Order: sequence, then C-alpha cells, then structure tokens
Amino acid sequence: MLIAGNWKMYKGPAETAAFCTALRERDLSGVDVVVCPPFVSLAIAVQLLAGTEIGVAAQNVHWEPEGAFTGEISAPMLRELGVYGAIVGHSERRQYFGETDETVARRARAALDTGLFVIACVGETEGEREAGETEDVLRRQVSVLEADENLCLRAQA
Repeated sequence: MLIAGNWKMYKGPAETAAFCTALRERDLSGVDVVVCPPFVSLAIAVQLLAGTEIGVAAQNVHWEPEGAFTGEISAPMLRELGVYGAIVGHSERRQYFGETDETVARRARAALDTGLFVIACVGETEGEREAGETEDVLRRQVSVLEADENLCLRAQA
C-alpha cells in the first residue's frame, strides 16, 4: 500500500522540518510512505528523511532537462537534490495551469528517464462526472500514458 501526502502550497521549510522530524518517529511498517512538499521544502525533507524508508517526491517536473522555463524544475535538478519521484498530471495542474494529457505524458517520460518514480494522476472534472463521461476521460488520459509502453510499465513498478 502506498500513502502519498501532497502538501500542495503548505508547509514552508521550518514547518516541514518539524513535520519530518516527527514523522521519523512514527511506526510506518507495512506501508510505503511518500511526502510531496512544495519545492521550497524539498531539500529539508530529503535531508531529514534520509536513511528512512519514507520517500520524498516533487509536486511537478518539467520535460526538458534545462532551458528558459521560468518557475519550472527539471528531473535532473530533482535527482541532484535527492528527490525520489514526482507527481504529474494533478487535477489542479490540469485545471489551473492548462496541462494536457500530452504534457503530462512528457513530464512522466522525462522523470522516468532520469530515474525518478512517477505518481501519474488521472481523473475527471465534476462536470465530466455529471455528464457521465468518467470512463471516457479516464480511458483517454491513461491511453496517452499507455502509448509509451515503457512509461506505463515503469510507472506501475
């Protein structure tokens, strides 16, 4: 069982330090735990959770290894920081930042190619659910990931 906590835009470095210190003391046997703090708190989370079985993942990753992409972060940068994985395709990224199925697949591919674990999010909007389109939306979103069979297989590992 995987329990992943996406902290969204909560917990700066100081609060992250306190949380991770307390988390180290918890008995988490039997579950895989991943924390996904905001970018400014990744380094302290990696540092404080080193030597534990608790993974640290970023909330997003860009598909290019470097370049003029203000506000983005690349997979090689995350690896250098010691981050374990990344979330791609979160509904908020799709809704507020216009991410598409194709950009989600590009982000996932870049992360996997760099050795990061990927949590690929899929799901319908409220309007799609009310219109009875849930299965079609999920099928479409997953099909883009499945188009790259290595992506799909590696994402499940």
